[in-house]
Amino acid sequence: MAISDKKEAQPDEEGRFHRFRARLRRNPLLNTAWRAGVFAVGATVLIGGLVMMVTPGPGLLGIVIGLAILATEFAWAQRALHRAKTAADRAKEKAFDPRKRRRNLILGTTTAVLAAAAVAAYLAIYGFVVPWNIEDPAFWT
Repeated sequence: MAISDKKEAQPDEEGRFHRFRARLRRNPLLNTAWRAGVFAVGATVLIGGLVMMVTPGPGLLGIVIGLAILATEFAWAQRALHRAKTAADRAKEKAFDPRKRRRNLILGTTTAVLAAAAVAAYLAIYGFVVPWNIEDPAFWT
């Protein structure tokens, strides 16, 4: 199959989905079911992204993917996705600002040095005793 054949085959696959979606839109019940399914999947991914904002995980990625799924059927999600993309672009520009990068590097290094000094001070004062070498086991019972 030549490259030109692949280019010709791609619109047919796109056309297949658009024909399928047009057939669903003509039937109100199927259209509502499709939109409800898209809403359920998109909302689940979006809520998962929101949960991952406070728990470990790629929260922002989940939010963006959830909005992208919802944006395939809902105009409000397209607007929200557009606002999220512009906010991400602004954050990227701020992150690449050399002065702020330098400031963040200095703050991060200072915090790491202070945390290491705090751990060293704790170990110097109290020593390092592993739980299985505790001299008075009555403390734990």
